[in-house]
Amino acid sequence: MKIAIIGTGNLGSSIAKGLIGNKSFTSLYLSDINTGNVDQFSAVDGVVVTNDNALAIAASDVVIFALQPKHIDKVLANVANQITKKHVVMSVAAGVGIARIEGVIGDDKMIIRVMPNTAISIGKSMTCLASNANAKSKMDMAKGIFNQLGTTMVIPEDQIQAATVICASGIAFWMRLVRATTQGAIQLGFESHEAHELALQTCYGAASLLIESGRHPEEEIDRVTTPSGCTIEGLNEMEHQGLSSSLIKGITASFEKINQLKKN
Repeated sequence: MKIAIIGTGNLGSSIAKGLIGNKSFTSLYLSDINTGNVDQFSAVDGVVVTNDNALAIAASDVVIFALQPKHIDKVLANVANQITKKHVVMSVAAGVGIARIEGVIGDDKMIIRVMPNTAISIGKSMTCLASNANAKSKMDMAKGIFNQLGTTMVIPEDQIQAATVICASGIAFWMRLVRATTQGAIQLGFESHEAHELALQTCYGAASLLIESGRHPEEEIDRVTTPSGCTIEGLNEMEHQGLSSSLIKGITASFEKINQLKKN
């Protein structure tokens, strides 16, 4: 498969790294004004690093626009004439709807909104996909690409905003929880590197338990809480201090912000 990534910032370079790690292409063009994040990949067979978006698009069947919302309209307008009905256009720009993209490159094009997270660089992304009517037949292909880089879920486009908060912003939310656990472990007497390892492995174990068992979180919580025990004491104190409500408020605040981006 011939793939181009237009925009090689944090997310674009993460996608590139994931594709290269899985050898998920016959050719891969990485295009940006500043290619500093991906220059290292220029020595990889089949990878071309360039500043020429038109060249990258002409040489590819799938074009992934990994751009910030404030830049995508201008970049799309500059290459609109190079995008044909045979191209599958994918966008990871947060808050940028399919209708907005159609307004620039035409509503006769195949367009898929893709919302991965930065764990795509290690093949562990949760990626959500939504398409216009023209691209429905290409969803299996899109899933095939991104299933190699984690897990995919096809959802209606009106849920993409929420998925962005849960999956993309969610990476940062979970990182903050890991950091807080690490700080707590240091306060209890562990060295910082020990505390970090304890927090990371416990977080990984918790997620793995839920994935492999298929059980609800509360079922797993019940397995480690005993009457008058230390676990329930800690959980109750966290809830008294607003752990769950703070997380939910943070998620909804992030959702409100992304909706503002869409309006603008």
